[in-house]
Amino acid sequence: MDRTRVSPRGIMPLGRDGSSWKKRTEDIRRIYEFREVLGTGAFSEVVLAEEKATRKLVAIKCITKKALEGKETSIENEIAVLHKIKHPNIVALDDIYESSTHLYLIMQLVSGGELFDRIVEKGFYTERDASALIRQILDAVKYLHDMGIVHRDLKPENLLYYSMDEDSKIMISDFGLSKIEGCGSVMSTACGTPGYVAPEVLAQKPYSKAVDCWSIGVIAYILLCGYPPFYDENDAKLFEQILRAEYEFDSPYWDDISDSAKDFIQHLMEKDPCKRFTCEQALQHPWIAGDTALDKNIHQSVSEQIKKNFAKSKWKQAFYATAVVRHMRKLQLGTSQEGPHHPHAGGGTRGALALPSPISWCARGVMLRPPSSMP
Repeated sequence: MDRTRVSPRGIMPLGRDGSSWKKRTEDIRRIYEFREVLGTGAFSEVVLAEEKATRKLVAIKCITKKALEGKETSIENEIAVLHKIKHPNIVALDDIYESSTHLYLIMQLVSGGELFDRIVEKGFYTERDASALIRQILDAVKYLHDMGIVHRDLKPENLLYYSMDEDSKIMISDFGLSKIEGCGSVMSTACGTPGYVAPEVLAQKPYSKAVDCWSIGVIAYILLCGYPPFYDENDAKLFEQILRAEYEFDSPYWDDISDSAKDFIQHLMEKDPCKRFTCEQALQHPWIAGDTALDKNIHQSVSEQIKKNFAKSKWKQAFYATAVVRHMRKLQLGTSQEGPHHPHAGGGTRGALALPSPISWCARGVMLRPPSSMP
């Protein structure tokens, strides 16, 4: 098969390393018009860009090869994971380009903002809303697990809304710590975010897909009360709590939450990974599949606790306020394939913008103070 593609878009013969999913280009700006830098990482930069041929908005992760020296395995792993994934609730890797100096990951854009922001902005929020969110996450993670992929870093910051629509779906992003399991394999690398990692990870024991199910339990807990199940300003003490799986459904914050919701969480936040619910089992629980999730409005209590207990990432707030608002307003009004939309309408592009909304929550799982001391 001839692996050389010739077109005015500047694509050159694919690399000789056998990675046929990489396209060669010596000038990515011949294909995409770069708009703004959305964020920077240890060895990458994310740029808001427009594909010249289609006028489609994307996020491009630009990775300098020089900065990758000694870390090639890490980024190759992320690419291998993302390239396999096609699911409606997972941010997609649309394309991969390679030049002599850079790797370019062309990512789907999502414009609906972060999970916590949407909850805080709502006037009405119920267990049923939380259940619908968790069902989407479970469905996506089950898909990953069925493919032998473990996310390993599920947390609220990695959950983004596809659009600004009231009924927008939720999207899982950030596969930097993901791992493709071999047949029957277990992993032992300690990774993840404090407060969301499973006990077996902190204990440095071999672990597998069950770590994601624990994290989903932690997220469900937060969605129903607004604060994390484990909290201590001292990381060592925080880890001790997680290792013992010590958490409570504190009064008065959990008084109006159903027993079914608590039962659901307890099955996911089970210390023994062998007894912990799988995604498939969790999807069959009455709180997800049945009608036990209550319709009582818990917005005031949950939103107050979210604002108290999750610190804001100032640098994200700064770049969002300038770069993103300005360009999304301009670009969505003028470049959408689906016609003009309201400046804030996330549905104006075929892809969506994977970036924070005006307030970005940095949830380490460490509370500013325990719930019993809060007014």
